[in-house]
Amino acid sequence: MEEFAALSGISRPTVSKYFNDPESVRASTRARIEKALTRYDYRPNIFAVNQNRKLTKNVGIVVPYLADPFFAEIARNLEQRCITAGFRPTLYSAHGQPDVEVEILDDLRALKPAGVLLAPLGRASNRAAIARFIDDVPTIFFDNVLEDLEATFVGSNNPNLALQIVDYLCRSGEPPCFLEMATPANPNARRRRQAYIDAMAQVGERAQVVQIAGEGWHFEEIGRRFGGEAVAAGKFATNTVLCSNDRLAIGLLAACYEQGISVGLGADSAVRVAGQDDHPFSRYTCPALTTVAQDYDAISGKSVELLLNMIDGENPPGPPTLFDGKLVMRRSA
Repeated sequence: MEEFAALSGISRPTVSKYFNDPESVRASTRARIEKALTRYDYRPNIFAVNQNRKLTKNVGIVVPYLADPFFAEIARNLEQRCITAGFRPTLYSAHGQPDVEVEILDDLRALKPAGVLLAPLGRASNRAAIARFIDDVPTIFFDNVLEDLEATFVGSNNPNLALQIVDYLCRSGEPPCFLEMATPANPNARRRRQAYIDAMAQVGERAQVVQIAGEGWHFEEIGRRFGGEAVAAGKFATNTVLCSNDRLAIGLLAACYEQGISVGLGADSAVRVAGQDDHPFSRYTCPALTTVAQDYDAISGKSVELLLNMIDGENPPGPPTLFDGKLVMRRSA
């Protein structure tokens, strides 16, 4: 910047003032600086500038698995809100690996972020590493929280989501069995199973959980292969299957199609299938998937709002902020 100031004939403090706020310098000076920028093709190094500030404009957004369209959609919402607030978000994916999650947090420390929006892996996370990080950096958990850590969390009200979909399925047909992975990668899977069990008790029905094999984040293939095996083996006591998430449900729909099993609401349909999340592709399955939607906008908006408050000095973590879901009735159930 000193070299650019000397070449352009403008003082270093004035150039710096321009980069902080172009409107803060006189119009004639601004025109001279912008002409010099074009001539010398100068661009300030934003990361270097931030290193010299006590408060940077960097915000980290960390998700467990960006290839999951659910996390891609909510990350997109968070990213846009951070940009609107004047921050520079950087998006990271842990790829389902605890060591990668820790590496991301170490990299973020080097960038001196103003704050971080973190959806942790959950059971697989290195709790000690995350605890150290949130002691150093303003952090908001979204989608999932490590309950033994003192941190602010924004997410979905899983009992509400479960009760809405269970109540609807019981009123409109046979009570649902619950399909989940025996060793789920999804950090919310255990909570969803318990929410289903509680919801079934509330409506006076007996919970029936069917667990299938499969590990990792390839939920559609796991639902197609192992969910299909469960259907073929007659493991479901009723003709209604509620899946732990929409991606498992999408795989199960494919398995039913391969086995020639009709899915839907009609009298000629043998099975009803429902999911949870309102995955971005769930409306395009055949038949379109009945589900219960998470409130993407509310979760992302509140997460960014609380992070900005922390950045401004409101540090003490507050109680969890949980948003209810919305029943989305489609042709699969």
